[in-house]
Amino acid sequence: MSDFNFWLLFLASAFALNVAPGPDLLYILTKTIRNGKKVGLASALGVCTGALFHVFAAAFGLSMILASSALAFSLVKYIGAAYLFYLAYQALQSSGFELIVESSNQRETAFESFKQGVIIDILNPKVAIFFMAFLPQFVRENSGPVSFQLIYLGLLVIAVAIVVETAYVLVADKISERIRSSKRLSIWLDRAVGAMFVTLGIKLALSKN
Repeated sequence: MSDFNFWLLFLASAFALNVAPGPDLLYILTKTIRNGKKVGLASALGVCTGALFHVFAAAFGLSMILASSALAFSLVKYIGAAYLFYLAYQALQSSGFELIVESSNQRETAFESFKQGVIIDILNPKVAIFFMAFLPQFVRENSGPVSFQLIYLGLLVIAVAIVVETAYVLVADKISERIRSSKRLSIWLDRAVGAMFVTLGIKLALSKN
């Protein structure tokens, strides 16, 4: 696979995984609608900071295995492809998401939301499973130590997440009433992302190291 195709596939995968509505994104959007743009951005930063823990855990936990065993690498690759198909199934079966915003006179500070985002992400085992399944798909021979590759690939996934989540926060801050009352946009988005997951899962399963 050429460098261009590699980075195109990686960035498309990272974008698809981050743009799909999930628990972290719903948390961020809810914080935005309840408390405004500043708190929403702080929540997104907190979630992404918490994800750093899982990136380093995946890098140091998997690097020795992947570097020494082609069988282990292939096994992890196929597990990751299966995980993408599972995400595709969830997206294609989705009936949209709905934000339930409780009325409250007490507004959270940006720092409080940041801390909460960090803790929520660190304590979410699905995030750890995601990085352990996803990142090894893009480890390449002759591209440096495996642990180093896993770390910088993980950081790029988080960088994409920051861009995507910032865009969501800005949009939510402007059209919060529309997001709250309508599922049509989220259903369309789920279908499109589901189709992308299917395509990426097939390409990853058929790819060679």
